[in-house]
Amino acid sequence: MKMTIEKDFDCVKSVRKERERIAKETAGKTPLEILAYFKKRKKLKSN
Repeated sequence: MKMTIEKDFDCVKSVRKERERIAKETAGKTPLEILAYFKKRKKLKSN
């Protein structure tokens, strides 16, 4: 018997969405620019 569960939040979908957003924002950047991007994002989240 198959159970039906209604999800309020889909974690896998959320992670994929964030990964796609980050890939678009870092596309065409050099490795140093990508590192700077993540350092900036980390600093913004810690405040």
